[in-house]
Amino acid sequence: MHAALLAAEEAVVNHLEFPPVVYGAITLASLLALLGVTYAFRSVGTRH
Repeated sequence: MHAALLAAEEAVVNHLEFPPVVYGAITLASLLALLGVTYAFRSVGTRH
């Protein structure tokens, strides 16, 4: 059973396409873009 566990551990390897910092930068840019859209429409409700 020990050999089966070692073989199973070596079989599953997931490599990321980009470094983790790139995913964080993309997430930050997306959230800042959403914040900009929210800020742009902040006074629409008071006009009508």
